[in-house]
Amino acid sequence: MSRRRKGPSQARYLPIHIMLILGGFVMVFPFLWQLLMSLSTNAEIRAIPPVVVPESPSISNYLAVFQRLPFLNQFWTSVLITVLRAGGQLIFCSMAGYAFARMRFRGSSVLFALVLAILMIPGQAFIIKQYQLIQGFGLLETPWGIVLPGLFSAFGTFLMRQTFMGLPAELEEAARLDGCNPWQTFYRIMLPLATPGLFAVGITTVLWSWNDLLWPLIITTREESMPLSVGISTLAGQHATDYATIMAASVMAMAPIFIIFFIMQKRVISGLATSGLK
Repeated sequence: MSRRRKGPSQARYLPIHIMLILGGFVMVFPFLWQLLMSLSTNAEIRAIPPVVVPESPSISNYLAVFQRLPFLNQFWTSVLITVLRAGGQLIFCSMAGYAFARMRFRGSSVLFALVLAILMIPGQAFIIKQYQLIQGFGLLETPWGIVLPGLFSAFGTFLMRQTFMGLPAELEEAARLDGCNPWQTFYRIMLPLATPGLFAVGITTVLWSWNDLLWPLIITTREESMPLSVGISTLAGQHATDYATIMAASVMAMAPIFIIFFIMQKRVISGLATSGLK
């Protein structure tokens, strides 16, 4: 009897499983297609009808990347920029989020509304002023010139505020009774409990910083000072484009991000869920 009951209940979820498999394939296919293109020749990429699987897969495109670009130098520049941006946002956004969530001061609601208003303004509107500031500081062609405008974000502040608002207020009261000042309460009690939100801010900042193109493209002009995203864009020629080499460079550039996301995906999902961004 138990086997007869088990069959229909499992068959009921079969359409859902099929839809999930199809949806997963649709999402994975562009990355699989990119990998296959990186092993193909430009003739196979431009062929009509398209050649899905290359006849003679070769890693020559990957070797060509190191000949066309200072790949390792640009890679470490991207790593440095990403680490500095992520670290800055974790520090500043966590402090700002805690202040808006737990501290009461005059004008806090207005100030937080102004922070949220930044989310509705396109980032391109600030580019000219940001460029003038970075130029005035003498930071053109440097990693700090790329990093400084991204050390703080309105989204990270909002996410951390939602995370801290979800924590029990009794913990702060107990910390104050034990003699903790506001900084000790934040650093020793509340911040460790906000780890899911910190992971969510960190991984979203890493993804955004690693893929950022417009601002580094404006700040840097020399290949030695470019991050990887800008370096790959220089492979597109004015009259002809080496798609195979671009795909190979893109695959190598995406590999670290894929590894980081697969390692931390559970923490990221839990952080987004507990912060109120359902």
